[in-house]
Amino acid sequence: MASEVKSARSALLLGLLVFSNPACAYLYNNRYVGDQVLRIIPTSPGEILYLKQLFRNITVDLWQPSSSNLILEGKAVDVHVGRDRTGRLKNLLSQAQIQHELLISDVQREMEKQTGYRSNRKRRSAFQYDYEVYHPLEEIQNWMFEMNRTHPHLVDLFSIGRSYEGRPLYVLQLGNRVRTSKKAVWMDCGVHAREWIGPAFCQWFVKEALNSYQHDSSLRRLLKQLNFYVMPVFNVDGYHYSWKSDRFWRKTRSKKAKYHCRGVDANRNFKVKWCEEGASTHPCDDTYCGPFPESEPEVKAVSQFLRKHRKHTRAYISIHAYAQMLLYPYSYKYGTIPNFDCVETAAQSAVSALYSAYGVRYRYGPASTTLYVSSGSSIDWAYKNGIPYAFAFELRDTGHYGFLLPESLIGPTCTETMRAVRTIASGLLKKKCSG
Repeated sequence: MASEVKSARSALLLGLLVFSNPACAYLYNNRYVGDQVLRIIPTSPGEILYLKQLFRNITVDLWQPSSSNLILEGKAVDVHVGRDRTGRLKNLLSQAQIQHELLISDVQREMEKQTGYRSNRKRRSAFQYDYEVYHPLEEIQNWMFEMNRTHPHLVDLFSIGRSYEGRPLYVLQLGNRVRTSKKAVWMDCGVHAREWIGPAFCQWFVKEALNSYQHDSSLRRLLKQLNFYVMPVFNVDGYHYSWKSDRFWRKTRSKKAKYHCRGVDANRNFKVKWCEEGASTHPCDDTYCGPFPESEPEVKAVSQFLRKHRKHTRAYISIHAYAQMLLYPYSYKYGTIPNFDCVETAAQSAVSALYSAYGVRYRYGPASTTLYVSSGSSIDWAYKNGIPYAFAFELRDTGHYGFLLPESLIGPTCTETMRAVRTIASGLLKKKCSG
């Protein structure tokens, strides 16, 4: 394992020496010029039915919810529409008297603002690493090696497997090694490729934990009494693809025989109520559950690791975007988990801590009722496998930027989320909460 990590690090460093920043890497050859994002609010079952039929006839990219089957009365539907279809869609909505508004007038322009299209991005050296810009996969992995090299007493880097396209699945273990058996917290980011704020937060968390270790006594206590397993990019193939080819790619990049569509929704591929309500059996859908549970090597690797360490793992945290929510099980059904009081209290405390930073409000509650029903999710799987605290964050914002959260908001978003995660972790040291 050590030799594999060492050789991988050398390859990454060599790649970064020749890494260029061509305009097309951020502009995607201007493929999104004139595209728009609309918010539609259906107010009756008839309007919901109309929208579902409409989206079968007009190709759109649903941002919220992730599938037309999840459209609910009174809940906003955010949809990315190509420039050649915007006029027709708006006319049809107006004719049907369905409420809608324009959120993003030009996706290309907003995307360029998000990626900080400028020449002075601090990316060449880990010593100058800029945590308030978005980074491609190669830079994130190189940064992980650097954290391991510069903080050997607190950081351990290892791979839990390989992705469909053969990329290593790296995890950072954070924690003081004075104790052999400690409770653990797992945190993953970037399950859905287009949610770039996720990997940005995982890096921010590691940075804050390491930089504050000496002068922050409460954080030092956390690292002494807990191990944190941090996976900055869960869906490495999809994330790489979202930088290279399709900014709004969501799924993995696996290829299935007989179908031209690629990828599986990793958050529908876990072995818990697999492929039931809220998941699709069609390979071209964004919520495709896959041919069987844990069909995706990324999902299988994480599941195997957590099964192996579930005796000590007390919290599972998955970082997503967008909606400003803190969710916990169940996702697959309407129902109350056995340790509801403990988990509800933890969520309430976390949301309050987050609010204390900038006054940003998060909703919290069971995923099924707070967001929508979905099966095969990671938090349901973690909870069913004995991890009593299982949370999914949906970070900023509520739709004004959607998946194109500007780099200027990385700092505030990560600062407030850090408070919430620390609150959850601190709660693990105070009381027991069995599943």
